[in-house]
Amino acid sequence: MRKNEYRTYTCGELREKHVGEEIKLAGWVDTIRDLGGVLFIDLRDEYGVTQVVISGDEQKVDFASKIPVESTISVSGKVRLRDDETINMAIETGTVELFADEFEILGKRTKSLPFDIQNNRTVREDLRLEYRFLDLRARKNLENLKLRAKLIQFLRMQMIEQGFLEVQTPILTSSSPEGARDYLVPSRVHPGKFYALPQAPQQFKQLLMVSGIDKYFQIAPCFRDEDARADRCPGEFYQLDMEMAFSTQEDVFEVMEKVIYNTFTKFSDKKVVEYPFPRISYKDAMLKYGTDKPDLRNPLIIKDVTNIFEKLDIKVFNGKIVRTITLPGGVNSTRTFYDGMVDFAIKDCGAKGLAWLKVNEDRSLQGPIAKLIPDEAREELLVQTDTKPGDSIFFIAEHQGIVEKLAGEIRKEIGIRENLIDDTIYKFCWIVDFPMFEIGDNGKLQFSHNPFSMPQGGMEALENKNPLDILAYQYDIVCNGIELSSGAVRNHNPEIMIKAFEMAGYTEEEVMRKFGALFKAFQYGAPPHAGIAPGVDRMLMLLCSEESIREVIAFPMNSKAQDLLMGAPSIVNDRQLSDVHIKLDLK
Repeated sequence: MRKNEYRTYTCGELREKHVGEEIKLAGWVDTIRDLGGVLFIDLRDEYGVTQVVISGDEQKVDFASKIPVESTISVSGKVRLRDDETINMAIETGTVELFADEFEILGKRTKSLPFDIQNNRTVREDLRLEYRFLDLRARKNLENLKLRAKLIQFLRMQMIEQGFLEVQTPILTSSSPEGARDYLVPSRVHPGKFYALPQAPQQFKQLLMVSGIDKYFQIAPCFRDEDARADRCPGEFYQLDMEMAFSTQEDVFEVMEKVIYNTFTKFSDKKVVEYPFPRISYKDAMLKYGTDKPDLRNPLIIKDVTNIFEKLDIKVFNGKIVRTITLPGGVNSTRTFYDGMVDFAIKDCGAKGLAWLKVNEDRSLQGPIAKLIPDEAREELLVQTDTKPGDSIFFIAEHQGIVEKLAGEIRKEIGIRENLIDDTIYKFCWIVDFPMFEIGDNGKLQFSHNPFSMPQGGMEALENKNPLDILAYQYDIVCNGIELSSGAVRNHNPEIMIKAFEMAGYTEEEVMRKFGALFKAFQYGAPPHAGIAPGVDRMLMLLCSEESIREVIAFPMNSKAQDLLMGAPSIVNDRQLSDVHIKLDLK
């Protein structure tokens, strides 16, 4: 028996081998059942639940029956077998119970519970986050945190086994234009100047490569002032950040595929369908799935039929790109279903409409635009879309940049409504060959992805190709429609770096000011290097089958970037502002 003032065993340890022992337990009162002179308490801690029985002493029973649930108590007594009819195989201690001789209230709950802890998922999220210390007591949340700890340990060991060196990089650093707003920290010592919390350890890990570190990794905290999404928490998140010297895209794939595959097969009963993971070019992904984050569990494929409708005078299609989605026969094809999809396209996606056709057994067409398609075009359409009698076709017509998004959203919605998505599997893929540049909302050229990426073709491509045709050595890993990570082969050549940033609108002076350390380092013998950084929180979200990423983070902010438990962001006093040389001008 281990000596401890409060307990000799945890609430998940007792088994039949402990029968007859005098022991002590401590934990939270989960439930109390009073059966008239016999009191049953389910005592809970991190490790499990044990049934405690109090009987024989009317005063003790009466006192214990009034203990508020969720109070903490310590109980001592003898372990005994449960009666056959009371065995509970739903818990690991279900064949034994503790017959209590003495008990002590350690921490009494003195306030009403704001919600039913074990049924917390029915409670509005803001209330759960305000009382997160209670919310985390729920068994599902506790299991999520346990899995998080095991996952991080497993990731760390896999990287070490593959020869990676764990290095911590700074939290206070300089502002860097990496795609999101920085969190800024004013300097007390240097008036008017600010640190920034790192959006990612991007520059530091590249500097480590120049420093002679061959394989770097860390479980890195990243900070981005972004709007919340189901798979993105505002503020802070964690990545398995890694970088390799003297490496190519293929080297990164080999390392990371192994890590991801081993992780998902170890911590989930779901099957990883393909390994190695398939590779899909960005261009093909946008065409076939309408997104660079495709859910490959959805079997529907988008087809381009613009060439057919260019020859037809159909007003709603004229001058537009036309994409189709074929829904196989044998599934829903009622008018209610078609009308529902049209309503979804207009109200939820902002489409101007959604045309559809059903293919009859004689290969004739039925639907709103059937009469507008002549027989020759009809046959060409059926062949090109691989559509058969009984199938339905949905048509999305819009301009470039819009049609892809609409088609992708409609493909996703059909898959959900028709239960086409297999929830028992993981389907991973690499999205590769991203465009180096794109046209921004301001009409000017900008980086489309990571600005530190190496352009395919190097300096020759930058000087001689249409900027919008230049591809980069950039890649994303996607699982079930969620982007787990972005990575790239880095641009380690200072001349190519200057040229690429110049094309994106940065002067050489701006590059020197914003990325001076990298630019300087690359002039002292930089190795080719590449890396990636899978999101730990997103991996956990998938492994825990959670709809929101906040369910796998101990103390997340809410969707408005507020920490409701600690009251952040908060007002600070004038003295604190004065220390960092700041005056507020609130309007």
